[in-house]
Amino acid sequence: MRVRESLNPISFITALWAATGFFMSSAGAATFVYVGNADSQDVTVLELKANGDLTPVETTAVPGPAKPGGSLPLVVSPEKHRLYVGLRNEPYSAVTFEIDAKTGKLKLVGPGPLADSMAYLSIDRTGRFLLSASYGGNKIAVNAIGPNGVIAPAQQVIATEPNAHCIIFDPTNRYVLHTSLGGDVIYQQKFDAKTGTLSPNDPPTVSVKAKGGPRHLLFSPDKQFVYLLNELDAAIYVFPWDAATGTLKKEIQVASALPKGFDGKPWAADIHLTPDGKFLYASERTTSTLAAFRVDEKTGMLTPIDSYPTEKQPRGFSIDASGRYLLSVGQLSNSMTSHAIDKATGTLTKLKEYPVGKNPNWVEIVDLPR
Repeated sequence: MRVRESLNPISFITALWAATGFFMSSAGAATFVYVGNADSQDVTVLELKANGDLTPVETTAVPGPAKPGGSLPLVVSPEKHRLYVGLRNEPYSAVTFEIDAKTGKLKLVGPGPLADSMAYLSIDRTGRFLLSASYGGNKIAVNAIGPNGVIAPAQQVIATEPNAHCIIFDPTNRYVLHTSLGGDVIYQQKFDAKTGTLSPNDPPTVSVKAKGGPRHLLFSPDKQFVYLLNELDAAIYVFPWDAATGTLKKEIQVASALPKGFDGKPWAADIHLTPDGKFLYASERTTSTLAAFRVDEKTGMLTPIDSYPTEKQPRGFSIDASGRYLLSVGQLSNSMTSHAIDKATGTLTKLKEYPVGKNPNWVEIVDLPR
């Protein structure tokens, strides 16, 4: 790591700690895991220890309709002091919880109205606006977040091609990308952080292979690339990112999240990178596997490592901030498996299984000071 001479001693130590991952192992911090369970309509809270063990903290019910929705999407505020839970049955809402920094426990704040059944939630980097994507409603929406953390009614609703699925902010908070699984496009939009308003970028969309089913997106830690996972063909697209215009350049690679010898109907779900950007993982539900890839730090391109068995029908997973552990939940197993990530090779080693709620589909990992 190169440190400028102008850094004072405190700044130098802070930069060194950040580079070596000290904060992730500091005795003054704790790591909590939140699992959204759709059928039991609750959130399982666990604490992740430095050795990879998980200990139960609590299970928190999410108040709402008696009949649960198909999934329970979660999002954490930028300050990490609130958790938002999306309810996908009428009356559609996002329920706000305060996160206790010492215990990780959740305290109910209250619900706010969503414009539809939303499959994905995102919060802008100022913490003032919640964006959501509706798979069944073919739309995205913007809701302001009140001072108490409860969302206000939608202030902007935009129709999309069929099956909107994911919506994310770029690292500068000036642009937004979202997918249409049924339309095989990625939308590119400008975002006004003062007003919370979205407007089309130029070009407004980028197309992928027909019937591929664009599902989830993520930015590389170095902000140079965007990775897309298709649900229907399990393809992974590697796009260079044009930060000046907020648009995707032509894809440079299309990899596959399918295991070798696969002969069936693909059903890919989730995609994540390690915090250092060296390894990428994607879940595939038909085979209940996690595909692992090595990432070229210069080109962003992917080299397959292997596919690893995990929970049955792994819709959601997450990677902790140290890049040492991958936590995967199974919709049909109602449990979570912790996998150790080899920091040199990216290979996965199964550690333990832990019971969670019914139909778990979303995992958020939060580091909090103690």
